[in-house]
Formats: sequence, structure tokens, C-alpha cells
Amino acid sequence: MSVHKAFRYRLDPTTEQEQKLRQFAGARRFVWNWALQQRRDYYRQTGKTVPPKELSARLTALKDQPDTAWLRDMDAQLLQQALADLQRAFSNFFARRAGYPRFKSKKAELARFRIPQRVKVVGNRVQVPKVGRVRLRLSRPIVGPTKSATFKRDACGHWHVTLVSDRVVTAVTPPLPEVRQTLGVDLGLKDIVVCSDGQREPAPRFYRQAERKLRRAQRVMSRRKKGSRNRAKARIWLARVHQHVANQRTDFLHKLTTKLVKEHAAICTEDLSVKGLARTKLAKSVQDAGMGTLLWQLAYKGRWYGTHVVAVDRFYPSTQLCHDCGFKNEALRLAERTWVCPACGVRHDRDHNAALNIRDEGLRLLAVGYPESQNACGRDVRPACAGSPG
Repeated sequence: MSVHKAFRYRLDPTTEQEQKLRQFAGARRFVWNWALQQRRDYYRQTGKTVPPKELSARLTALKDQPDTAWLRDMDAQLLQQALADLQRAFSNFFARRAGYPRFKSKKAELARFRIPQRVKVVGNRVQVPKVGRVRLRLSRPIVGPTKSATFKRDACGHWHVTLVSDRVVTAVTPPLPEVRQTLGVDLGLKDIVVCSDGQREPAPRFYRQAERKLRRAQRVMSRRKKGSRNRAKARIWLARVHQHVANQRTDFLHKLTTKLVKEHAAICTEDLSVKGLARTKLAKSVQDAGMGTLLWQLAYKGRWYGTHVVAVDRFYPSTQLCHDCGFKNEALRLAERTWVCPACGVRHDRDHNAALNIRDEGLRLLAVGYPESQNACGRDVRPACAGSPG
């Protein structure tokens, strides 16, 4: 079984190298827009989609034209990858996973391009075809041979490269964990995670802390004349504030998820609808917490380290169920952070009780298997109440 792992580094190109990278990004944008127009014209004329081979042949002929002869100086695989990216965009559109592909603007679109082969790291530099060896900040070594490389320039003007490595690992199904090795995780806004073992991690709220700086930077940029150098400087200042907040959140979530995955044999979480929560009045706090990124990191890091990661159905009443006797308190309100079970009289902390129930339900799903615990609609077939595994 092969595992793909991405390594992202910041580049320190020279002035000539950065100019070449910009040219590559411009060539990729030009080919994308040209191919999109070709597909639209072909569909209007014939009512069909232009075959990929014919579109590739047209691109080869485009290099022989005087006005577009400059494409010969670009990397050939880069241009072909632009056609592949457009084909994937149309596949996602027809599968209703994305909208209709749009033309890319030079001002609005961030400079980026992808080279599927022939990019490798040599020492503390990355070898790029027709650019040479570009210095990079090698923060960690790459494990396995590199397959593809994506170059991107962020809003602050910094270039980054993302290298995808492919390594073969032995497919071993991890054994079923014990209760003490399993962790139930309840997500929230006050505490980003509340674990079944009592561990709590307060939400750092990086965006909230930086709102004053963001307001000032946005106000300064809005007062600058459009197209002026001062506005460009203000835009970079604003982008750096946003980037600092994003870096803080990413660093926090990576450290948290790596710690949880390495210390436990199984992690049970909620299957939250983050997109739905982002449409409520709590949208800013939900996005500031990074709940979707946290669940995503737990999922793929669980595959890396051989840890079970189970997602409990989002409609499972983990908060309302008493972990001791299984009584369901349907009258529980959102403002009640603690509650006393009417059946057994035990006082519960709302979040900790939910984490315990999520752990028990996750263990049940691991024991019986997902195929037997889902109905024809893909929903969980679960017992009416939850109780302690004893």
C-alpha cells in the first residue's frame, strides 16, 4: 500500500529565478484560459466535448504560431498539466462537486503552477526544470521519492513549493483498541476539544485577538488610491496580518492533532457539519476554531500512524444521554453547561459527558463494523440509549 505525503517549504529564489517562476505561472494561466475557450467554442459548434488528445495536439500547434512562440521557452509538462487540471475541473463540475470552470484573472488569481515530474531536492535546494536550483528552507527531510511539485506565490509575495512523496508501507489492520486506549473528543467553541479522559484544550481564538490589527490594516488600505504603490504596500501589510493568524492556527492544530493521534490507539469524534455551522450566527467563531481542519488532520494522521479514527453520526444525542444510566434528557438546553440526571441523580459536565458517550459509541462502531451499523441511506443504526461499557 502506498501512502502519499506532502511536504511544503518556503523558497528563497533570486531575482532572475523569481521572474522565471512568474513566467511559468503566467504560461499556466494563459493555457488554462486558452483551453477553456477552445472547449466552449467546440461545444457550441458540435454539442460535444473536445477530446483530450485533440486539445493536446492543438496546444502543440499553438507553439508554432508567431504570437505564441514564447510557449516553447516554458516547461512542456507544466503546460500539459494545465490541460489536466482543466479536465479535472470539468469532471468535478459534472459530478456536482464544484462550479463551472472560470477564466483566471492576472490580478485576482495567485501565481501558481504544477510540474508532475523531474522536480527533486538536492541538498538545501530544489531542482526546477528550466529554472535551476532554487534555495529553499528545508525545515524537515523528505521521506520517499517525490512525485509532483506545486509552486505557489502567496498574497505576501513569498513563493512556496509543495512536494508530494510516495512511499510503500505494509498494509496492517490495527487491532481493536481497549477502552483505556480510546479517546472520545467533543468539539466546542469555548474549549476546542474536551476529551473523555478529562483533558481540555481552550480555543486560542487567534482571529479574535488579531481583529484590532486587521481593522486598522483594512482601514488603511481602503483609504489608499487604487492602483497606487501605497495601496500595494497596504495590501501586503493586510495580507501579512492574515497570514500570521493562519500560521498560528495551523501550528496549533498540527501540534494538537499529532499529540492526540500518537498517544491513543483510537479516537472517536463527531461527524460535524462544519459548512452548516459556518452559516449560523456563530460562523466567525467556528471558522476561527478550525473545526473542519482539526477533523481532517485527525483522519489522515490516523492513517499515517495506524490509529483508528471513528466519526460518530452527527445526530447521535451524545450531549443528552446520561453516561451512567443511559437516560435521555431531551429538555436539556444549550445554556446549561452542567446538569443532573433525573433518573440516577449524577451531576454531569455537559461536554465531558458528551465525550464519554462519543467514545462508547465509537467503540461500538469499531466492534460491530460500519457495514452492519448503517442502513440503506448511510445513517447509523444505533441503540436507543448509551451506557457505560462497564
